[in-house]
Amino acid sequence: MGELSDDGPDDWESLDASAAHIANLLSTEPADGRYGNGNPYPLNLRAVVGLSGWLPGARTLRNKIEGSHEAARRAASLPILQCHGKNDDVVPYKYGEKSVNSLNSAGFRYLTFKPLDGLGHYTIPKEMNEVSSWLSARLGLEGYRS
Repeated sequence: MGELSDDGPDDWESLDASAAHIANLLSTEPADGRYGNGNPYPLNLRAVVGLSGWLPGARTLRNKIEGSHEAARRAASLPILQCHGKNDDVVPYKYGEKSVNSLNSAGFRYLTFKPLDGLGHYTIPKEMNEVSSWLSARLGLEGYRS
């Protein structure tokens, strides 16, 4: 990926290469929904968490979602949490906001955006507690203790 810019081109070549690499890694795993260390992973996502990130390809996301009934259905029901530090000097805060706005306009309805005052491009216990609480609520894990 190149530099972050409001008017820069989307780097689809790099995104496609990353997606192909991940697909290749997953294709070598057992078909029973497990990965290398024996922990299960879902074949269909039940929730997504983004930390201090941005959405490459945001300008074309809406058209891609609207072009597929299945994608639109899944987008409308997928819970997403995006946390972003207001003092992030790696991925500026405005890109976190723009990502959430792009997801919303593309049909994602269960979005939670958590701005964190004073936080840079790293995590802190407060943020991890937010993530844990959010995931527990979305995945029905309230009261669960390991």
